[in-house]
Order: sequence, then structure tokens, then C-alpha cells
Amino acid sequence: MHILILGGTTEANELSALLAQHPHIKATLSYAGRTQNPTLPTIPCRIGGFGGVAGLAAWIREHSVSAVIDATHPFASIMPFNAASACQQTGIPLLALTRPEWKPEQGDNWQQVQNHHEVLNTLGQPPQRIFLTVGRLEIDRYAAAPQHFYIARTIDPVAPQPLPNAVWLTGRGPFTVEGERELLKNHNATVVVTKNSGGKATKAKLIAARELGLPVIMVARPPKPDVKTTHSAAQAMEWIARTHKASL
Repeated sequence: MHILILGGTTEANELSALLAQHPHIKATLSYAGRTQNPTLPTIPCRIGGFGGVAGLAAWIREHSVSAVIDATHPFASIMPFNAASACQQTGIPLLALTRPEWKPEQGDNWQQVQNHHEVLNTLGQPPQRIFLTVGRLEIDRYAAAPQHFYIARTIDPVAPQPLPNAVWLTGRGPFTVEGERELLKNHNATVVVTKNSGGKATKAKLIAARELGLPVIMVARPPKPDVKTTHSAAQAMEWIARTHKASL
């Protein structure tokens, strides 16, 4: 069998590591190529797009793919639908592998919004000091509200820097609660703005915000196609075994 993983996430790398333990299974991990220094897997990988639904379907046929695992980022809005359409066209099974959403807990002060435009409306006009972790590709949206001071953290450096009133940080999780608490205190943050990516690696900022009594504005995930979904690499391996009637 040949398993195509659409990845770039921790879950994709975990599944790749499990599949690498089975040399009789061919697996390929595909990255979109948006992160400058991705963590490369122990299985063959490719970087870049496929050229839409038609290109993905052609790649599936050309490489005799027998199943696709969509382990793209929870905020990927195009590839999940392309994968669903391509798998429907080619008649091969598709599984979505994604981390569960974060849920507010006792003591949290969250306001959940649908998009970044709603974030700006929620922030309002009075200047605030915002810890901003929405990703490098969407951070320029906040240039529309230059009255705020931004503590902007991304995995890769942002250039050119679109926010005139900001301090720029880079870092890749996992982060600690202690570290996030000190960061928020040292920069006098008054609000946290983030996306509901889920997972353990970046959850510490939410715990730190709760401990400090800071409000959190949480951007909801985009719509996803209605496909079978699981939340762990181990469960994905079980699905592969069931789908192909194999013992893994």
C-alpha cells in the first residue's frame, strides 16, 4: 500500500514515525511549504502544492496511492476540501487526522469569534497591549488597527514587518506555563489574541492568561468537509489496518 499524508503538523510527523516502523508500507508526507524550516520526517517527503483538485487526483493515480490522511493544520481551509474531492474522484479512502479544539475551562475569560475582522471589532479603538499568535500569514491583517501595541510571536521571522507598533518574537512550541506567564507580565499584555489550533504545544499561553486574569479572543476554525476524523496517530494506524485488512 502507499499512504499519502498531507501534513506539516505534529500529528503528521507522529504518524510518519509510526509508518516508518513498517518497511512494507510505502508512505509519503507532503508539506505545503509555508514553514521555512519544517521538521522533516523519516519517510520520503515532497514540498509544495499539487495544483488543485485535478493535480492532487493526478498525483494519487500516478503514484498508486491507496489512502490519504489529511493531517493539515486545523486552519487549513483549502486542502481539506481538495483532498475530499480528489479522493472522491479517485475512489480511495480518506481520513482526517486533527487535534481536538481547545475548550474554555473554569476561570477562563474567552470571547470566541469567527474571523480576524471580528477580532478587530472586539478589540475596539482604545489602545491595548496584545499578545498576538495568529500565524505569520495572517498577521498583516492587524495593520488595520495601528493604535494597539502588539507582542507578535511567529514560528518564522516576518519580513517586512507590517505592524508599526510591535515587538517581534519567534519561537516554536512546546512552551511552558512559567515562560508564557513571564512573557505576558514582562510585556504588560492586556489581552491575548490567538486561533483555536488545539494541541498541547501552545496551550500554555491560555493557562498563563487564566492565571493572570487576562481576556482571550479566540478565532474559531474554518469549516471542514464531512469526512471520517480521528485525533491521534495511533488511531490513524488502526484505521489504515482496518481499511486495508492488514496487520500493523
